[in-house]
Amino acid sequence: MTRHAVLAGVGGYLPKRVVTNDDLARTLDTSDEWISERTGIRQRHIADETETAAFMGAAAAEAALRRAGAGAGEVDGVIVATSTPDQAFPATAARIQAALGITRGFAFDLAAACSGFIYALAVADGMIRAGQASGILVIGSEVYSRILDWRDRTTCVLFGDGAGAVFLHAAEGPVTPGAPAVLSTHIHADGRYGDILYVDGAVGQPDRPGTLAMNGSAVFRHAVVNLAAAVEEALAVNHLDRASIDWLVPHQANRRIIDAMGKKLGLAPERVVVTIDRHANTSAASIPLALAEAVGDGRIRPGQLVLMEALGGGLTWGSALVRL
Repeated sequence: MTRHAVLAGVGGYLPKRVVTNDDLARTLDTSDEWISERTGIRQRHIADETETAAFMGAAAAEAALRRAGAGAGEVDGVIVATSTPDQAFPATAARIQAALGITRGFAFDLAAACSGFIYALAVADGMIRAGQASGILVIGSEVYSRILDWRDRTTCVLFGDGAGAVFLHAAEGPVTPGAPAVLSTHIHADGRYGDILYVDGAVGQPDRPGTLAMNGSAVFRHAVVNLAAAVEEALAVNHLDRASIDWLVPHQANRRIIDAMGKKLGLAPERVVVTIDRHANTSAASIPLALAEAVGDGRIRPGQLVLMEALGGGLTWGSALVRL
């Protein structure tokens, strides 16, 4: 019998400490006006020493399970999208598995930078469709404050820390019109452009700084083209038009990119979930954090069609279409 995945619950966690643009302007040659006009960001959350990727991911996952009405015994696997794991190994996912009291199934991390949540969602959806699992936690958890050069005003003002999670469970039979389901996921990469957004460092390379570097204008150009293509791909595969979309939940990288995608879909601004002003770019955590906020405050309701899209270092990009 065929089966499909249903997004049953979503949750998020943000660190306690809030850093505003004015706070950054005290140590950098920048200003609230300079940052907000170019990016849409006004503040970000920064983790303390206790708010690790595992800690935040576990908190977000617990919230997702509560919303789903599910317990640890229903989780067959944990997939964590992160570029900032707490350790080279064990995987952050394994640490989260232990923190949640899950003693069976699998746990692994996935690295696709800011597209990581879409990639992880695609993997989990495929495993559920294939019958390899019936309940999977998909988590994006990032501590980008660890990999920023806090002297570089072109990059350090853009990012924040946080975690978001969803719980997927299997439903038997084909997807029926209007029923909740992960309808499709679409992931892509083009390694030729890996040097326009990267972290210069890795385990075993102590002579490299391990900080983020970015060619912002090049990333912007690729984002506009590739995200538009991924959106059209999702609509075409599901035989839907733009008017069918109830909500766009985009990766929160730049307000100009977000606005451009909303206009391309013909969505009113109030149908595009925006958190970049308060969260900044939380990489793989940004989409599930935004989704958790919009579901939690009642904007996104059961039965509505949600389009998610992201682009990140690699380059990687992708989209997902989900009916809640």
